[in-house]
Parts: sequence; structure tokens; C-alpha cells
Amino acid sequence: MFEGQPKGLWTLALANTGERFGYYTMLAVFALFLGENFGFAAGTASEIYTWFLTAVYFLPLIGGMAADRWGYSKMVVIGIMIMFLGYLLLSVPLGGGAIAIAAMGAALLLVSLGTGLFKGNLQVMVGDLYNAPEYSNKRDSGFSLFYMAINVGALFAPTAAIKIMDWAQTSLGYSKADSYHFAFAVACVSVIASILIYFLGRSTYRQVLTVKKDKAAATDEKVEEMSPAETKERIVCLCLVFAVVIFFWMAFHQNGLTLTWFADEFTAREATGVTGMEFNVMNLIWCILIVYGICGLLSGGSAKSKSINGLLIAIPAAILGYNYIQTAGEVVIVDAPIFQQFNPCFVVALTPVSIALFGWLGKKGKEPKAPVKIGLGMLVAACAYLLMTVCSFGLPATDHPNHVYDFNPNLLVSTYLILTFAELLLSPIGISFVTKVAPPKYKGMMMGGWFVATALGNKLVSIPGHMWDMPLYIVWGTLMGICLLAALFIFSIIKKLNKVA
Repeated sequence: MFEGQPKGLWTLALANTGERFGYYTMLAVFALFLGENFGFAAGTASEIYTWFLTAVYFLPLIGGMAADRWGYSKMVVIGIMIMFLGYLLLSVPLGGGAIAIAAMGAALLLVSLGTGLFKGNLQVMVGDLYNAPEYSNKRDSGFSLFYMAINVGALFAPTAAIKIMDWAQTSLGYSKADSYHFAFAVACVSVIASILIYFLGRSTYRQVLTVKKDKAAATDEKVEEMSPAETKERIVCLCLVFAVVIFFWMAFHQNGLTLTWFADEFTAREATGVTGMEFNVMNLIWCILIVYGICGLLSGGSAKSKSINGLLIAIPAAILGYNYIQTAGEVVIVDAPIFQQFNPCFVVALTPVSIALFGWLGKKGKEPKAPVKIGLGMLVAACAYLLMTVCSFGLPATDHPNHVYDFNPNLLVSTYLILTFAELLLSPIGISFVTKVAPPKYKGMMMGGWFVATALGNKLVSIPGHMWDMPLYIVWGTLMGICLLAALFIFSIIKKLNKVA
């Protein structure tokens, strides 16, 4: 799985890991911060939240167009510097008045602009690593590994946010509202780490660095000529995929809004036994290592590698058993933001399973093409909201932020697991598809188009937020129906998409 990948993949992935850790630390508590610090109602908070997400994912289009003209690496560096300034401003506690609201708006704009210049262009650079013939057949697996690595940052983010806030309240005496700014300050530190990784590992991805373009000079890479007809066909196919992606992100990014509200209002705030152990991030790490060990054993290899994989299973399993005995009967407090650790945990754990499965299918000549995987991802996402719909029948309408019910936390954990299966079928594969299919002269713009689709989906996230006073089975049922319709659409045009895949 890890063999045969370009060295630059790991440097660029780790640089993105640092940035994502900061972003998700901030995002884990942002929706709750809007209510706690400013007293915003659910509808107002959902609008601010979704407009921010829209900007974060729309601005890569501008960043990509700028990079097509001036170079991807230059935009990455400028972007991460701007992002740092945004997090720095957001980390300053200014209260809940007009000045604080204005400062928050400026900070969100800086974070959005910085992300727009950084995120998409870094992924274009990752795609360019696979233009070399010796790496061309590893593009999909490479992006899956890249996606897994950056989710390591997201895995630890909710725990970091909760722990730093608790420390600020108990040890430093800050109010709950002011303690949120400490979580935002963590993002500043993580962005600094990202900058250092990017520059210190520069030699590993030097072949994809770009310089300023003008009439006499181009990037270090020669731009392949493509006929206008083929260029148009590829752009049309990408836009059709983007149209489907909009609705996936609308459904998926409920994790920071309505699913977080569900955790806050309808999910038990205490857990014991195995369920309680799930909310300790180190226990999740041991589970991930067990999955990796099992995958390693199933893949075969030498006696030495089998022994190592056996230990990778036995040692974490023993630690988990010991932890279970030590914590038997212990009550674990379940905070709403902590549920956001499960999606990145499942991404990290299931990526080797996904790569192994599709590698096995590929050897048999049966691996589905990227558009088919994307359509399957939409069907799996529909299953997640089918589960939520069925379980929500009979629940009362809610009046955020009152706690009105105590569902077993495993309902949300299961929902995140299913959504992660959908994400692995759609997101890394979709990004890989864009870097493969995009006309060479428009790579930055087309990657930006992927993020614009994500931005539009994020804006639509607010729709279920505005429906939050309805019976919950209507909220989840609407999301389920949208995912099903999107899946039907992509399968109706699958032949056209597979032609360019």
C-alpha cells in the first residue's frame, strides 16, 4: 500500500495534515461558539456557519485560476500565510459585541481566502507527482493515502479543542465563551507546523514546483496540447460530476451542524463500558493499528512481516483489554463536538481496506471506474440518512439548545461510519479523477471547480438547519432522498463519464 509512491506525497500530505488539524479544531466548536459567545439562534448560526464553509470551498476556484497564471507553489505559500493571520485574529477574545462580530467576520474571510489559495493548489501539486510514467498507475491509491494522512489531523482535532477549552476554564479561570478562543489559537500553532513541513521537505517535491508564467516562460512542466473538442468534452464531464458532488457535501457536512445538534440535544451525555471507551482518542488509535495489522496479514508477505503484523494486532488488543478492565463501570462524559473525531478515525482505519479491495478487484480486471465509485458513494450516503430517519420516528420537534432525549451514542457513531464509507468512495477518488481528466491548461481552475461544488454543497447545509424545528424524520428523510436522486443522475450518464475516466 505504501510502497512505490513518490516521496513528495508524504511531505505534501503532512503539510496538509497540519493545516487540517487547525481547521477542524476550529470547526469542531465553531457552531457551538456562535450560540455561546454571541447568543445567535440556530437559524442565524447555521447561516454564518454555511457561508463560511461556502467561502472556504468557493475561493479555491480563484486560487486555482491565480495558480494557472502565477504558479501553484507560490499560491500555496501565500495562502498559508494569510490563513495564519485569520486564525490569529479569531483567537483574540473580544467579547460578544459589534467589534467582536466584525473581527470574527474579518478572521473568517482571511481563513477562507488563505484556504482558497492553499488547499486546491496543493492537491494539484500532488496530482502532478503522478504525471511521471512510473507513478501513473498509482494515482488513485496515492490520493487515498493523501486523504488518509490529512485525516490524521482531523482525528485529533475535536479532542484537542475540548481539552484546551477545559484547561482554559479550570486552570486559567476563563469563562466557557472565552475558552473557545484557545481552541482557535491551536489552529495558529498547527499552521506554523504546516509551513515548516512544506519548506523543510521542499527537495522531495521539487519536480512539481512552478515558476511565474509569462509569454516567454511557462511552468517547469510542459503543457500538453489538446484539441478544443476534447477539452470541451472533459470540462463538460467534470462539471456533471461537480453537480453530483454538490449534494454529497450538503449531506456529509451536516456533521458540523445538524448532526452536532443531534448529539447535543438527542444523544446521551454519558457512556460506560465499550461505548465509553470509544470517546478516548487513544483507544481509537489502538483499533486503527489492529485494522492495519489484519490488512497486513491478509496481504501475505514474508515471515518477518507476518510477525510484525501479528504484534500490531496482539499488542493493541491487549492494551484495549487492559483499558476495558481498568475503566469498567466508569462513566465517561460525552461532549457533542467529540463525535467529529469518528469520521477522520474511520477514514484512517478504512483507507487500507479500500485500497486493498480495489487493488484486488483491479488485478481481476473488475475495479469500477471513478464515476461508478462516485455513484456508489451517493447510495451509501443515502443509507446513512435512512438509518437516522428510521431511528428518529416518534421523536419530538426540537427547540435548540434544549436537551430532550438520550439516544445511545452508537447511533451517531454508526452514521459516521456509513458516511465515511461514502466519503472514501467519492472524495479522494473524485479529486484523483479531476487531476487525471482536467485539460492541462486548466488544472488549477478545474480543481477549483471541484471545490466550488463543495462550496455550493456547504451553502445548502443550512437548509436542514432551517428545518430543525420540524420532526427529525423529515430532516433526515430529505437528505436521504437527495442522495438517492443524485446517485440516479450519475448512473444515468455513466457511459459518458467512463469514456474520459
